[in-house]
Amino acid sequence: MENEALLERMLRAWIGVSGLLKSSRITRELTYNEAIVMKLVYDQYKTDGTGRTAVRWIVQETNMRKSLVNRTVNALCAQGYLVRERGDADGRSVFVRPVAERLPDFLAVHRRSLELVRQIADVVGPEDAETFVRMYEKLSAAGIRL
Repeated sequence: MENEALLERMLRAWIGVSGLLKSSRITRELTYNEAIVMKLVYDQYKTDGTGRTAVRWIVQETNMRKSLVNRTVNALCAQGYLVRERGDADGRSVFVRPVAERLPDFLAVHRRSLELVRQIADVVGPEDAETFVRMYEKLSAAGIRL
């Protein structure tokens, strides 16, 4: 694709959406990175009932530096949202799991995030919302992290 005008519009749109998400204050109780890590761990919790998640996987999924993920995980552990565990086999792998008693606090933050997404979906409509999801799923499958 060499339509530079379209590329410029895409970049401008991306800057607008990412700014909206970061400045919306949906994460008053948690930083943006903390909310992202908790969302990934919570999704695992919904899948398997334990939420045990490899820190290495969080680094891969978020495309954040390992040191930033570790600082974020440390902060969430200090706040009582997560518990850090060593891997079973050799102890080198590090996992986190959610603290059940703090899940309601996270879910309150998560509900605000969903409300923002609901507002966006209401503006763009269901067809464009589906297109948005398909587009990001394609980018993710191609290894492009935004």
